Amino acid sequence: MVSSLPLSSLLLLLLLLSAASFGGGVRLGDGGYEDWRLGTATYVKEFQSHPLNDGGGACGYGDLDIFRYGRYTAGLSAALFGRGGACGGCYELRCVNHIQWCLRGSPTVVVTATDFCPANMGLADDDAGGWCNFPREHLELSEAAFLRVAKAKAGIVPVQFRRVSCDRAGGMRFTITGSAHFLQVLITNVAADGEVAAVKVKGSRTGWIPMGRNWGQNWQCDADLRAQPLSFEVTGGRGRTVTAYSVAPADWMFAQTFEGKQFAE
Repeated sequence: MVSSLPLSSLLLLLLLLSAASFGGGVRLGDGGYEDWRLGTATYVKEFQSHPLNDGGGACGYGDLDIFRYGRYTAGLSAALFGRGGACGGCYELRCVNHIQWCLRGSPTVVVTATDFCPANMGLADDDAGGWCNFPREHLELSEAAFLRVAKAKAGIVPVQFRRVSCDRAGGMRFTITGSAHFLQVLITNVAADGEVAAVKVKGSRTGWIPMGRNWGQNWQCDADLRAQPLSFEVTGGRGRTVTAYSVAPADWMFAQTFEGKQFAE
């Protein structure tokens, strides 16, 4: 015969199940967590010419398939984009509070921030088109991502979203460009929180040189580091640092991409 639980234990169990199902913070990957919060989402149709479809975009990633970001991507409004600081971050979202457009059961999808959704101050910051006007928190999704949570006929839907840990295969990738006068590196395929907050580079004949964010996830310093093996120190959005030594050999060339260490989950 199965003994019954005390009433206090049953109430505690119900509270825990409710928190797990409907709310609250979620602990993921890098020890980071974030509560669900309300925003809105629209989408870009696949036949449209747009960075979410064609590559490019304000994060500087170019071809999203080459850099392993795939079809589930998003442009962020200024309130979320942080002048490029959010590039590479992962967001879980679900359509809510709209029985006509949300898919049954409120399924979720995880997208990577790869672009900026600019404001349109000529339109009202409501459902009339000014969706990305500050201070609205809005995600402009690829069509593939949007259709995971809402119906195609929807124009704009209310969503709940939260930052989550990014699941990446392989190491961080460093694409080197520049000239004799400066070095620029595009950093992609970043795990954990997906963000890059600070970068340093070191040649075999230099100390550690801080790099500044040029745009998106392109980082730059004014130094000639040709004919030297290059090491990189990358700090993520939550403050963790990974040092990848001798990522590029001494005979590296501009436009080459090299793979280094990754943030451990």
